[in-house]
Amino acid sequence: MMEFLPLLLFIGAVVILLLGYSVAFSLAGTGLLFAAIGAYTGHFDSVFLEAIPNRLFGIMNNEVLIAVPLFVFMGVMLEKSKIAEELLDTMALLFGPMRGGLGISVTLVGMLLAASTGIVGATVVTMGLLSLPTMLRRGYDPSIATGTICASGTLGQIIPPSIVLVLLGDVISSAYQQAQLDQGIFSPDTVTVGDLFLGALIPGLLLVAAYVLYLVFKAITKPDSVPAIPEEERAAVENLTGRVMRALVPPVLLVALVLGSILGGLATPTEAASVGAVGAIVLAMLRKSFSLSILREVMRSTTQVSSMVFIILVGASIFSLVFRGYGGDDMVRDFLHDLPGGVFGAMLLVMLVIFLLGFFLDFIEITFVVVPIVAPILLNMGLDPVWLGVMLALNLQTSFLTPPFGFALFYLRGVAPDSITTMQIYRGVIPFIIIQLAALALLAYWPSLATWLPEVVYG
Repeated sequence: MMEFLPLLLFIGAVVILLLGYSVAFSLAGTGLLFAAIGAYTGHFDSVFLEAIPNRLFGIMNNEVLIAVPLFVFMGVMLEKSKIAEELLDTMALLFGPMRGGLGISVTLVGMLLAASTGIVGATVVTMGLLSLPTMLRRGYDPSIATGTICASGTLGQIIPPSIVLVLLGDVISSAYQQAQLDQGIFSPDTVTVGDLFLGALIPGLLLVAAYVLYLVFKAITKPDSVPAIPEEERAAVENLTGRVMRALVPPVLLVALVLGSILGGLATPTEAASVGAVGAIVLAMLRKSFSLSILREVMRSTTQVSSMVFIILVGASIFSLVFRGYGGDDMVRDFLHDLPGGVFGAMLLVMLVIFLLGFFLDFIEITFVVVPIVAPILLNMGLDPVWLGVMLALNLQTSFLTPPFGFALFYLRGVAPDSITTMQIYRGVIPFIIIQLAALALLAYWPSLATWLPEVVYG
């Protein structure tokens, strides 16, 4: 019975989460409950709980995690100051003459919003509110319109600078050092958030290109499903070039400044995120859309999202300590090592489990609970940490789209008009899921898509 307690602990946490309880308190509560039962029955050494204060102190002193509220602030400010809305309208006019142009503009704006927010829920809701009514009014097939918005909204998982990559980078860095220490390497190499940003850049851009090619394919094979913007509507717009420059250049420069300073080694992710936050305020001021009421709203949203992330991290830390105290790490390691297929079999199973967990859990819980357990084991098997991190991020992005429980589908369903059925949303995302899985398979077959750029830049 003792060997099954880690499994029961994990299943218990998932069941309590599915009952609708708060994620952070479900993880911490389940962990403490099993710790109390184990201490009473003699199956758990309560000395493990003495490490909780050190864990919490480590979270508070982790400078990398300070980037999370700063990136959230940057994205929310760009959204609340209507910069994202103007960007979408302008890009739609730019690509309007071609069939599928509106869908392509939604994809490209989704990429830029992903680079500025990294929050899937915020991006999908924003794109749904701004672009879905326009696409439907212009005669777009509802499935194509909803699928494009959901898929574009999830690009925040993989396009840097992404909160997902910041959190994954921190976890992968710790796991990589632990794996090297387990191998007897006492001067371990490090992997940084900047490495993951570089590693995710090419796969992320390939994904955007694949989305655009799919919309072009639809424009050729079913032109009526993705019509162009009427000529008279485009003719009514004056000085389109000036409008494009005004709407597109400032946010692109801001993202380039933030990302370039990280990739160039000029700033840490936290320093670059602070530049992004201040830059978003400056852009809002230049647009004359900055006010104290908007600042209060942005700060309130930032506080809510950041508090959620950090309280989940606290709950996950308690859960993982108890899981380790029950010998869960050893159980998972032995199980993965005994799988047929060696490293390939272990990686395939981990990716499948994370994909399925993505139906029920948000990326934050998976990043803080599952990845710290499996990553050291996989890295001990010789996998590249950057490749592993990008594979995990891409996998989590795919699970956001997958019916019936994909989070992006629920976000869009919440803001879509009643005329859009849930089945139309499900049908719309299926081609994009196939694209995602193909990208995942391509990255698995060709790891240098993720590892080449970091090696070139950082040597």
